Formats: sequence, C-alpha cells, structure tokens
Amino acid sequence: MRGQILDALRTALVTGELTPGAVYSAPALGERFGVSATPVREAMQQLALEGAVEVVPNRGFRVVERGARELGELAEVRALIEVPVMLRLARTVPGERWAELRPLAEATVRAASTGCRATYAESDRTFHRAVLSLCGNEQLVQIADDLHRRAQWPLVTPACPSGREHADLIADAAEHTALLDALIAGELDVVRSLVGEHFAGA
Repeated sequence: MRGQILDALRTALVTGELTPGAVYSAPALGERFGVSATPVREAMQQLALEGAVEVVPNRGFRVVERGARELGELAEVRALIEVPVMLRLARTVPGERWAELRPLAEATVRAASTGCRATYAESDRTFHRAVLSLCGNEQLVQIADDLHRRAQWPLVTPACPSGREHADLIADAAEHTALLDALIAGELDVVRSLVGEHFAGA
C-alpha cells in the first residue's frame, strides 16, 4: 500500500496536482486516495528524503518550490555524473548493445508526443537509467536516477503543456534517438556534442 501511494503521490507531484508551496495533511490526502493516513504519512516521509516535500510540524507536508537556480544546479550535477560515463560507454560498448535500447528511446518519443510531462518523465528516466546501467555501477545509477527525479518535480507549469513546452518535450526525446543512432554508429564526436546539448537543455 505504501508503495502504491508513493507512486500516486509522485505522479501528483509531476502533474502539478500537488501545488508547489501548498501544505497537505496526511489525513486529507488519505481521504483523496481512499486510504488511512498511515501509508500516506510513510510515503510523504520518503518524499521528504527525496527533497520533494518538507515536513511542517503539526500541519503536514509542504511541496517544495523549485527555482531556476536549483534546477540549473541539478542539471549541472547530473551532467558531471552522466556525461563522462556516457562518453566512456560510447568507447567501450558495442553497437549491438546500444541497438537493444532503441525501444526505450522510441518510447520517449511516443511519450513526448502526448504532451504530458508525467508520461514523459517516467520514460525519460527509464531511458537514462538503462544507458547508465551499462556501466555496471549500481550506486552511480541510483544516485543519477535520484537527481533526475528531483529535477522533474514539482513543476510550476501545467503537466500537459502545449505550444513551446510540448515542442521542448519532443525535442528532448529526439535527442535520445539521435544519441542512440550515434552510439550505434560509433560516432564519438557526434555523441560528445549531443550529450553536451542534452544536458545544457535540461
């Protein structure tokens, strides 16, 4: 039950259903999800550890507001971790192994086409996690995934954007497929350029 509520709360954060800056009590959220306050409180404690919410004594949990500076810092740290690993993998992993990840890259394109950030967020993390998993360092994969998740919420813009924001999702997903094509072809200069651009846009 705790795991199910945690997943539901994570989705609510990414979609903006839980508003940045707002305070939510465990009993009230329990009523919303049709459960007792206990699994909600346990799930919220986990989200507090992940940096998505903060405890407000005697009131509940406040959804953390992300500023542009903090998001930029998260992108910088992700780049410091992921870029060197991706470049090393580009030199050592054979093309056929990269080709096995094509369904995941294509899934990000389909998710981006929906225009829904919540749908895209999960597929985006799945792709990056699969790439980094090739390094064989589970600790690194977990740390990178945690940073990636932190960078995805809470969103102050609508979860299902239109116009430019929708185009940004599509462009981000297209970078996944372009990166994979370059990795399969062994084009290291292209990989280096695409990886840099991808994290600069993050």
